[in-house]
Amino acid sequence: MKMHHACGLGENGRIFLRSACKKAETSTRFSVSHSGGILRRTAGSGKERNETVKTRKKSGAAYRYLKNMIPLYLMLIIPLLYFLVFRYAPMGGLLVAFKKYNVFQGVLDSPWVGLQWFKEALGAREFWVAIKNTLVLNLGELFFCFPFPIVLAILLTEMRYVKLRKATETILYLPYFLSTVIVAGIVYQVFGAAGIVNNVIEHFGLDPVNFLGNPTIWRCLYWGSNIWTGAGYGMIIYLAAIAGINTELYDAAYIDGAGRWKRIWHVTLPQIRPTVVVMTIMNVGKILDIGFEKPYMMSNILVEDYSSVISTYVYRVGLQAGRYDYATAVGLFQSVIAVVMVVAANKIATKLGEEGIM
Repeated sequence: MKMHHACGLGENGRIFLRSACKKAETSTRFSVSHSGGILRRTAGSGKERNETVKTRKKSGAAYRYLKNMIPLYLMLIIPLLYFLVFRYAPMGGLLVAFKKYNVFQGVLDSPWVGLQWFKEALGAREFWVAIKNTLVLNLGELFFCFPFPIVLAILLTEMRYVKLRKATETILYLPYFLSTVIVAGIVYQVFGAAGIVNNVIEHFGLDPVNFLGNPTIWRCLYWGSNIWTGAGYGMIIYLAAIAGINTELYDAAYIDGAGRWKRIWHVTLPQIRPTVVVMTIMNVGKILDIGFEKPYMMSNILVEDYSSVISTYVYRVGLQAGRYDYATAVGLFQSVIAVVMVVAANKIATKLGEEGIM
């Protein structure tokens, strides 16, 4: 340790100070200050004080975090209770699929039958007809209805008049909030045997067309009604994805001479591709899941072999006949296939280099 002569210490004093500093290194900490020529000694362990300060800071940060997040955790209780009560608790009833259910004996006391109901379902012709119709309707919706929200979102984004764009969005959203009963009634009023379209056809001296009695036209009307009711609301996700695109990409493409269609093709579509992939995976998972209301309400005796889907089959064969065990087995089979389809679609997406959902 180098000391200056200005401190007023001779040679012997400097030797003594060096030895004292070496002895005190293990227990005390010295700092020499030339301010006013005072030698200041700091006692105690600096490491222990630093740990104490850090502990206090951590406890204070944890308290502030809990204080800010407790309201959010309390808000989370309601959705958690919803899922526990209405989603997970009913899974205990899946035991019915493996039992010969008797209302008086209950779920637990009913006798086990193993896979009897699954074998019966797989051997029934009506079951496979329902599977085929469900696949046809859902695949048609995937290929024909799925692209419409993407196209609408891109077209609305390209509109320059803000007021017109907002009015168009509102008009496209409204059909989503119509009840399925109302939608089916509109379809019958417009395309029925005595509907508006047939009245116009007869007015021109032509023969009326039985739209709802032709299987091909019936399927087209089913898909068309889904496009009308769901495309406007479904485009919200893609509008949000497009809004998150960096505008500098469009500016760079414009400077490079890209027109509007080129910017859509080379900027917009690649940027929203992860969103499209995720939505595709989710739609593939619902390939065997179809609503009960619309097929049931739009169906009639002429197209019964084409409108019978899994949900209506379960209602007719399982619930109306009181065969709750058989209906549960069919529903469980449907759910297992849906899980397999989601996992397979996710694997394919990740193999192609896209981000999946798992």
